[in-house]
Amino acid sequence: MPPPLIRVAALGKSYATAAGPFAALGGIDLSIEAGEFVAIMGQSGSGKSTLMNVLGCLDTPTSGDYFLLGRNVAHLGHDELAALRNRSIGFVFQGFNLLQRMTLTDNVALPLVYAGVERAQRRLRAQQALDRVGLAGYFDSLPSRISGGQQQRVAIARAVVNSPALILADEPTGNLDSHTSEEIMDLFSELNRAGITIVLVTHEADIAAYARRQVRFLDGLIVSDVASPARALGEC
Repeated sequence: MPPPLIRVAALGKSYATAAGPFAALGGIDLSIEAGEFVAIMGQSGSGKSTLMNVLGCLDTPTSGDYFLLGRNVAHLGHDELAALRNRSIGFVFQGFNLLQRMTLTDNVALPLVYAGVERAQRRLRAQQALDRVGLAGYFDSLPSRISGGQQQRVAIARAVVNSPALILADEPTGNLDSHTSEEIMDLFSELNRAGITIVLVTHEADIAAYARRQVRFLDGLIVSDVASPARALGEC
């Protein structure tokens, strides 16, 4: 049986403050299998964003282990972490993070630039990714010419263009209205059904209900880990 896609063991993360060390993560254990759709929930300061940064290889833990695709990456160097991020992880953020002077195709192709893919292939794959998220007619548009919901679709296309094993989404509907949020979450559900593992940070219960599993944080610790009630009832 293959190992979990993600496994953290006794994972701790502390920061130095004027008042002394602050434990953002207090030694947690968590496993996520390939193909899962997991919502990470909790109040501001609960540790959920710190965990997301560690899972995304954007930060390293103070203690414990982090296994991604069976490899312990907790103490890799900067260059190794960057290569792993590019190869295995797609990111979607609340603020879209698109480069305003670049076309949508070029924005989506950026991970392929860092991966060393040649230009013609980058353009082809970026446009295929845009088509996948419903933006086939917008290849040469600029971000300023499209709506917020469309910009988030571009961000999702950028996240999937390198065929990652994992998508990490941090409050991806935070800047969107309720109708557009539903459209974006339906897109995440479609990607998950296609086999991509998704870990989503949110503080909104209706957004978390799209996930199959909800993990709740409080004061740097996991306080609950349950199947999504809506999923359990077959409502999503």
